[in-house]
Amino acid sequence: MKTAVSLWDSDEPVSRAELLKGVAGAHGLLCLLSDKIDTEVLDAAGPNLKVISTLSVGFDHMAMDEIKKRGVRVGYTPDVLTDATAELTVALLLATARRLPEGMVEVINGGWSTWKPLWLCGYGLSGSTVGVIGLGRIGMAIARRLKPFGVKKLLYSGRTDKSYAAEVEGEYVPLDTLVSESDFVVVSCALTPDTQGLCNKHFFCKMKNTAVFINTSRGAVVNQEDLYQALSSGQIACAGLDVTTPEPLPTDHPLLTLKNCVVLPHIGSATYSTRGIMAELSANNLLAGLQGTDMPSELKF
Repeated sequence: MKTAVSLWDSDEPVSRAELLKGVAGAHGLLCLLSDKIDTEVLDAAGPNLKVISTLSVGFDHMAMDEIKKRGVRVGYTPDVLTDATAELTVALLLATARRLPEGMVEVINGGWSTWKPLWLCGYGLSGSTVGVIGLGRIGMAIARRLKPFGVKKLLYSGRTDKSYAAEVEGEYVPLDTLVSESDFVVVSCALTPDTQGLCNKHFFCKMKNTAVFINTSRGAVVNQEDLYQALSSGQIACAGLDVTTPEPLPTDHPLLTLKNCVVLPHIGSATYSTRGIMAELSANNLLAGLQGTDMPSELKF
């Protein structure tokens, strides 16, 4: 049987028109996090569609209820990006707390003169309390990497207590306790109706004014207007974000005017090895779905 492949050969996201045109009559679809797979796309694909394979661990870009209704199988890429995302989270936390981007700007712009006792001082991990919201695969990998920095106490919150948290001496606490007691608040939860907008004005008001806020989960977990107010008013010390709403963040967004906010372009899994493994896994998921065999990593509804 002859197989036809329609390929969007560009680093730039496929346009909506091209996606709708390319998916027509397809039996399988391999998509990215930037591709919105909604009812319109599913209708354009038609009844032949058997499988969707996404090159991501997240799936909030897909209309899951509609996909389930149509009996379409879904493959995704969990686990393989855990280490890379955890590494990036720690790097972002350190860069934000120790004001590394500010330091680079000062060097480039000639602001580095003589030594000053409090110039570019930030916040250290040693002896601190770290709170992780969502101690899943990535949250646990972050906790493992942070503990050797001399973290005194590691708190976590989520839907349930995790037995494996004992490995990092993690303490399961209510969200309010985590937010109010932590020196570093790291968001690593999935985006769900319960977590959408979780980090809002009330959330930031409970944080210490010396606290560092880090989000590498999903942008919609954070109310960015409330975050801006918290940062600009001194309610919290600083924030580091690898995810925003929208993506890319407009260059005139208020958050980008703040020295105490470090924003990265969603590069949590951006290592050569991780992206290669993700690509291979997503291709194998697609092929298995087309052949009606077990996928290496299938999302169970």
